[in-house]
Amino acid sequence: MRRTVLIDAPSNLGLRPPAPGTVPGCYKLAGALREQGLLRRLGALEGGVVVPPRYDLGEWKEGDGDFNAAALAAYTSRLATRIEGHVGSGDFPVVLGGDCSILLGAVLALRRLGRYGVAYLDGHGDFRHPGNVAVSGPVGAAAGEGVAHITGRGQADLTDLDGLRPYVRDEDVCVLGIRDADEDQEELTGLGISHAPVGEIRRRGPEAVAREVLTHFQPSPLDGFWIHLDADVLDPSVMPAVDSPDPGGLLTGELRALLGPLAASPRCAGINLTIYDPDRDPEGTGAVLLADLLESVFAQP
Repeated sequence: MRRTVLIDAPSNLGLRPPAPGTVPGCYKLAGALREQGLLRRLGALEGGVVVPPRYDLGEWKEGDGDFNAAALAAYTSRLATRIEGHVGSGDFPVVLGGDCSILLGAVLALRRLGRYGVAYLDGHGDFRHPGNVAVSGPVGAAAGEGVAHITGRGQADLTDLDGLRPYVRDEDVCVLGIRDADEDQEELTGLGISHAPVGEIRRRGPEAVAREVLTHFQPSPLDGFWIHLDADVLDPSVMPAVDSPDPGGLLTGELRALLGPLAASPRCAGINLTIYDPDRDPEGTGAVLLADLLESVFAQP
């Protein structure tokens, strides 16, 4: 049986400031979930903290590419080394963010080890890149460019670390839980990047969609897959404490039914959780929900 290891990656380097002079509060995610007793509830080993650089936009302005890029690149390499060591030893990392840019550390680690897929559970396609700015707007916030970055689209100092671009191939990504009107769907379809919006998941049933994803990740060229879970995949009626609480998301039971089969697969190499912002949740109900969810699908028997 694999050992579950809990790792904190409290980086907010990939998000825009919520207001002038402030920093995104998602760096408090890990602490809020640990306060719920998550380490004990998962039966996990302590994996420690990968401390991020200071959030500082400096003189950055629109048109300069991704802000905090140098800090993000350095952090990605350090986080990748931590995750690589655990996955290479047969452990199952549960990585607590932070924003979506922490996924770069996970996929770089896995790319060093072999060929892996990604189940990308997110309310948005996160496919903004220099080639589609007319549709998606200018690049800048790496957290909104996740699928683009991991598939090699974007500036080389983030997408080609160790000369390993792309970290994940287009055909090895499954994007799940985006809103039905997500603007990235047309481009994803044209590139052959698998995706299932909320309406499709409801129509077919989350368990059936999960089984199809597992079939997608089964062929032998893949050594396994990673799960990226952004809290904004949930509807704001149950999870409002995110930076983009767009309506039309999954409900808690639907997410659990989708996540459960993926988590149970022996080919699943680990998971990261992102974007929940305790600053937007004074009662802490979001932390309770997420800790309960992770316990229900990842706790050691």
